[in-house]
Amino acid sequence: MAHILIVEDEENIARMIDATLTLGGHTGSWCPDGTQAVESIESGRFDLVLLDVLLPGLDGFSVMERLNAQAVPVIFLSAMQQVEDKVRGLRLGAEDYIAKPFEPLELLARIEVVLRRRGRGQALLTYGPIRQDLDSHTVTLRGEAVPLSPKEFELLRVFLQNQNLALGREKLLAMVWGYEFAGESRTVDIHVQRLRQKLELADRLVTLPRIGYRLEKLP
Repeated sequence: MAHILIVEDEENIARMIDATLTLGGHTGSWCPDGTQAVESIESGRFDLVLLDVLLPGLDGFSVMERLNAQAVPVIFLSAMQQVEDKVRGLRLGAEDYIAKPFEPLELLARIEVVLRRRGRGQALLTYGPIRQDLDSHTVTLRGEAVPLSPKEFELLRVFLQNQNLALGREKLLAMVWGYEFAGESRTVDIHVQRLRQKLELADRLVTLPRIGYRLEKLP
């Protein structure tokens, strides 16, 4: 679990990012402006910073210029999508630059890459005889490879990282299919059923009536 600072002036976006971090097993703190962000980052309490560019006070680039980039890794999250903006952010020392809007699981995946690079991330998830390798994008059951579709793979990761938590269908749709997904919650049910069959999870991946699902923690 990492403690991540969200530097974002729009509260609704900050809340969405925080919810995404929670489902990824991380904790988030919110900071709405650049000046306050510098003070918070210099406190040394954070493992990673998600930094917007367009901020009141100091903009994101100015924040980066005032920081020692080696002290805490920074990922820019910005609606500024010009190549020049991305190049500037990376040259200032950011680990990554993600354009808005972004998929929640893409954000989590990029965070994991940065944390693993800094020795903090978790590349292998396990659950009994199940092994999910986030680097090689493979899943095995008792040592045998199990083919999963991209969405099945991401859904499995959400469950493994949130064992014993009740996860609603709408939240799972947002996490795996994106916050703008216009499909039906039945999509989640179909993919859960496939995971149960492929990974022998019928007794552990339980249905919560009128809520969603929970992967029960192994004793």
